[in-house]
Amino acid sequence: MDTRIETLEFQAEARQLLQLMVHSIYSNKDIFLRELISNSSDALDKLRLEAFRDKDLQVDTSDLHIELEADQEARTLTVRDNGIGMSRAEVIDLIGTIAKSGTAELLRKLKETKESASDLIGQFGVGFYSSFMVADKVTLLTRRAGETEATRWESAGEGTFTIETVEDAPQGTSVTLHLKPEDSEDHLYDYTADWKIREIVQRYSDFITFPVKMQVEKPAAEEGGEPTREWETVNSMKALWARTRDEASEEEFNQFYKHISRDWTDPLEIIQMQAEGTFEYQALLFIPSRAPLDLFSRDRKRGVQLYVKRVFIMDDCEELMPEYLRFVKGVVDAQDLSLNVSREILQQDRQIQLMRRRLVKKVLSTVKSLAAEKYATFWKEFGAAVKEGLVADFENREAILDVASFASTHDAEKLTTLREYIERMKDGQEHIYYLTGHSRSAIENSPHMEAFRAKGYEVLVLTDPIDEMWVESVLDYEGKQFRSIAKGQVDLDTEEERKAAGEQQKDFAELVSWLKETLADTVKEVRLSSRLTTSPACIVGDANDMTPTLEKMYRAMGQELPPVKRILELNPGHALVTGLRKAHEERKDDAALAETAELLYGMALLAEGGELADPPRFTRLLADRLAHTL
Repeated sequence: MDTRIETLEFQAEARQLLQLMVHSIYSNKDIFLRELISNSSDALDKLRLEAFRDKDLQVDTSDLHIELEADQEARTLTVRDNGIGMSRAEVIDLIGTIAKSGTAELLRKLKETKESASDLIGQFGVGFYSSFMVADKVTLLTRRAGETEATRWESAGEGTFTIETVEDAPQGTSVTLHLKPEDSEDHLYDYTADWKIREIVQRYSDFITFPVKMQVEKPAAEEGGEPTREWETVNSMKALWARTRDEASEEEFNQFYKHISRDWTDPLEIIQMQAEGTFEYQALLFIPSRAPLDLFSRDRKRGVQLYVKRVFIMDDCEELMPEYLRFVKGVVDAQDLSLNVSREILQQDRQIQLMRRRLVKKVLSTVKSLAAEKYATFWKEFGAAVKEGLVADFENREAILDVASFASTHDAEKLTTLREYIERMKDGQEHIYYLTGHSRSAIENSPHMEAFRAKGYEVLVLTDPIDEMWVESVLDYEGKQFRSIAKGQVDLDTEEERKAAGEQQKDFAELVSWLKETLADTVKEVRLSSRLTTSPACIVGDANDMTPTLEKMYRAMGQELPPVKRILELNPGHALVTGLRKAHEERKDDAALAETAELLYGMALLAEGGELADPPRFTRLLADRLAHTL
C-alpha cells in the first residue's frame, strides 16, 4: 500500500480564497457548519443513488446519518458521515482546486462586500473553505465506498496541504476542525457548546432528510451519579414537500430553498403541487429573487431535484424543466417511477413528459398571478430567459406572451404588457409595432421611429438578443400581428397625405431610378418613405427579410448565409434629397453625384447602427465633401 505523505500547494485561486476566509471580517461565521452538513447530506444522497445503480457495490444504506462530535478540552468539532466518501484523487481535485467557472468573479465580490459573504460562499459551491473562518487547522479523513484505502488530508489554510493514504478508516468522510479561540468581538463563538451546535443545526439544517446526531449531556439516572452523554437526533428530517403551507413555517420553506439552491437569499415565490390519481407526484418549486451569475452560461446546471418515493434520484433533472425556466429550483417526488431510472429513460418516459407539462403551466400561471412588486423583480431578473420560450415552446407560447412585459415608447420608466399595449392602440391600428436594437437610446434615435413618434404611435422597444429571434417566429397576439417598423411598407398617412405622396412619386421618379442603378451593388430597391420626418434616408428590409443583427448572429455561429440586400428609403422633404434631385436634373454626368449617393447610403446605414463595408472610403469621401464647403 502507498502510505507516502505528500505536501501539495493549493491552486492560485484557492490560495486567494483561503486567505479571504482565514482573515475574514464577516460576522456570520456560523455558516461553516451549515456548509459541512450540506456536503455530508450530498454524500449520503450520492451513496444511496450509487447503491441503486450498482448492485455489486457492497454498502449498507440502512443507517445513513451525520454525526457531530465536539471535544471541549481539545477544542475540536468533527462532522462525520457514512456517505459515498472520496478517493485520493478526488480529494486533491475537489479540495486542492476550485474546479468551477466564475472563480475570479467570486474573489472579486468577496473582496468588495461584507454583508453578503455567506450568500456568495453558498452560491459558488466552495463551502468547505468556510471551515477556515473558525479553525486554525482542518483534518479530513475519507474512504470511498467500495475501496479499501482511505485518505487523510490536512491543512492550516496557509497555501499548502498534506495528503496521505491510510488504513482502517470507516467508509465516508469526517472533517475535524481544530477551532480558533473563542472571540466574541470577532464573532467567533464556542462551537463545542451543545447549545450553539443545536442552534445552528435547527436554524440551517432542520430539513436535511438524514438524521443529524450529536452527543448531548443527560442527567444522572440516580442521585449522586455521573451525568452521561448520549446520541440524539437534533433535526426534524421531515420531507418539506410533503407538508402543506399550514404545516410548515415560511422560514422552513425559505431554509429548504437555500439548502437546495445554494442561493442563501429568500425565494421570490413558493409553488406547491400535488397530483393524485393514476400517476401521483408532489412538487415543491421556488422562483428565486435574483438571477444566478451563470444564468446565460453554457456550463450552467438546470432542472429540479428528482425523488422517487422519498429516495433521491438526481440533481438538475433537465427533463422536468425546460431551458427557459432553468432558474426554477425545487423538488419533484414521484410515486410510480423506477428507482433505477436513468436520464435516457427519463427522456422517453410519458409520465415525465406529463409532469413537465403540468409543472411548466403551474410556473407560468404563478408568474401571471404575482403581485406587481414581485412581478417587476421577476421580469427584471429572468425576463430575458423566459422569452427564450417564445422560440422553443410552441405549446405555451400564448401563456408566455401573457406574462411577458416590454419596454415601449409609451412610458420610458415603466414596462408594458401586450394586453395593455392593445388597450392603448389607436382606432384602426391593426399591428403591434416594435423595433429591435442593442439599446433603448439607439432605438429611440433611429430614423425608423420618426413618423411613429410624430403621429403618436406606441412602439415596443426590444433590446434583448433573444428579441431578434422570437419576433421572427411569433406571428400575433390576440389577433394583432407583430410588425417591425424597420421592415416592409409603413402606411401611417391620411388620405390627403397619400394623394400628396402620389404626386411626389412622379417628381422623384428619375432620381429614384438613378439611385437604384448607382447603388445596385448594395441595395435592391430605392423608394420614397412615409416613415421619415427629419432624416434624409433610412434603410429597411422586406417584410420577410432577416434583420442585420440576426444575420450577424447566425454568421457568428458559423452559418453561411447569402448576403441580404435591403431597401433605401428617401425623405422627399429633406433638403439633402431635394438638393440631390435638383443636382441630378442639372448635371446627370457629374461623377461627384455618385459619391453623394454613396454618402447618403452610408449615413442611413450608420443611423440604424449598421456597419460600413469600407469605413476608410466613407471617411475620405466625407472629408473631401466637407473640405469643399469651407
